[in-house]
Amino acid sequence: QVQLVESGGGLVQAGGSLRLSCGASGRTFSRYDMAWFHQAPGKEREFVVTVSWRRNTTKYASSVKGRFTISSDNAKNTVYLQMNNLKPEDTAVYYCAATEAGWGTEHAVSYNYWGQGTQVTVSS
Repeated sequence: QVQLVESGGGLVQAGGSLRLSCGASGRTFSRYDMAWFHQAPGKEREFVVTVSWRRNTTKYASSVKGRFTISSDNAKNTVYLQMNNLKPEDTAVYYCAATEAGWGTEHAVSYNYWGQGTQVTVSS
C-alpha cells in the first residue's frame, strides 16, 4: 500500500506558477504509475497527467500540455507537478493518485490510491 499527501496549492494570479508536491509513504513510489487529476466545483474529476516509469511513458491532458510538467525525486519519494502560465480555468482541487505499475491510464477508476487534494485558485 501507499499513502499520498499533496501540498503546494494556493492562490495565484493568471500567468503565474505553482509547484504541487505529492509525498508517498509505504512502498517505493517507483513501483507505481502516478497521476494528477483535478476537480472543479460541480464537475467530474478530470485527468491532468500520468507517468509510468515501468513503461517509460508520460501523457498530459491537451489543456495543460506545454504548461504543466510532472517530475519526481526518488530520494524523497515525491512527485511534483510544476504548473506554469496558469489560467482561471485551472482552478480546482488537485489530487495525486497511484496504481500498480503498468496499470495507469487517463481514467480515475484506474487508480487505487488517492491523496486528500490541494486547492489551486487562479484569479483573473
